[in-house]
Amino acid sequence: MEKLTAILIGAGNRGETYTNIMRRHMPERFKVVAVAEPIDDRRNYIQEKHNLPEDMCFTDWAPLLEKGKIADFAVIATMDRVHYAPAIAAIEAGYDLLLEKPIAPTYEECKGITEAAEKYGRKVVICTVLRYTDIFNTIKDQIDKGALGKIMSINHEEGVGNIHQTHSFVRGNWGNAERSSDMLLQKSCHDIDILTWLIGKKCLKVQSFGNLSFFTAKNAPEGAPEYCLDGCPKQDTCPYYAPKLYLDDKDNHWFRSTSTHKVEPTDEDVEYALRNTQYGKCVYKCDNNVVDHQVVSMLYEDDVAVTFTMNAFNRGGRFIHIMGTKGDLHAAMDGSSPITVYDFETKEKTTVEVKARDGIQGGHGGGDTGILDDLYAYFTGSYDGKSVPEIRESYYSHQIVFAIEEARKTGTVVDVDEFIKKNS
Repeated sequence: MEKLTAILIGAGNRGETYTNIMRRHMPERFKVVAVAEPIDDRRNYIQEKHNLPEDMCFTDWAPLLEKGKIADFAVIATMDRVHYAPAIAAIEAGYDLLLEKPIAPTYEECKGITEAAEKYGRKVVICTVLRYTDIFNTIKDQIDKGALGKIMSINHEEGVGNIHQTHSFVRGNWGNAERSSDMLLQKSCHDIDILTWLIGKKCLKVQSFGNLSFFTAKNAPEGAPEYCLDGCPKQDTCPYYAPKLYLDDKDNHWFRSTSTHKVEPTDEDVEYALRNTQYGKCVYKCDNNVVDHQVVSMLYEDDVAVTFTMNAFNRGGRFIHIMGTKGDLHAAMDGSSPITVYDFETKEKTTVEVKARDGIQGGHGGGDTGILDDLYAYFTGSYDGKSVPEIRESYYSHQIVFAIEEARKTGTVVDVDEFIKKNS
């Protein structure tokens, strides 16, 4: 079996996730040969786990890419606003890419990366990982085989989860659009992508409503300090009390690692972060400005009507209801609910079983593993699946997201084709 070599640019949570899957579950297919990461602890972790020599470990991506093409592809998992420059440089150096979503935080940068990939003939796979989950592939099969007839309408909901919202989109790296991007782009671009993929038609018009309404200063409890550890009067009842989430819950490696920028943080590391960074701040006193709830209406070709809801105020999970002329389908990506299909003719409800790919589930409902499975076949020329899109298709779903944000901010119905022409 051919082994693909990779360089990793950005060894945070997502970069660590992908390379850990390569190392633990696919060592016969992938080998990481270099890393660029400014945070010592994260760079050193990758170096140790992948046995990298010192001269293949960099604090910045530029010196790594100046070495020329030393691997088959690059994994770029930097923060949103550090996608464009390394992606362009890697493409020009001859690398195929696995690029974390979104492509980039602005329309112009998304366009630039797409055009560069096409100009240089490089394969660029965007981490819209829902395409690679077993549940959405099973749903796609049901649609394609005609079990539902002609699709008439879809209701799709992403429950971010109240705790996830405050960790990532209030206190965390993605809470402020100037540091990252708008919420729909950074969090839900793969929901818009999966809807467009399932429907298989152009999106014509969009409308959206949404705001930051709850996690604001006006909702702070009376007497609440800026930092939770400074003695909050609501510490016993507040679900967002930082010490409870980060110090007491020692099994929550994701929260503890992200807040400290350490792979294996100690309690002392966590406490320092809670006293000195936004992860320890009252959730009503952070500098967040992205929405905490949003509703989108979309009209696709052939009168397919879609609603999408992204909302923080729930336990979390994705839920979809697809309505067709022959039947309807319900599914939930919450770890427990099966896919059910109701047939209008027989009046029977059938449960469609979904099994994890190769017994490995992993993050995002198996999507983190699934994308690497498909990427290997795609990069080696043996791919015969339906999940991996060309970069132009990924760019199109991002264009729809930008049109949706235009609609939300202007309070108008936006014609997607006209929006794309205006910005081309």
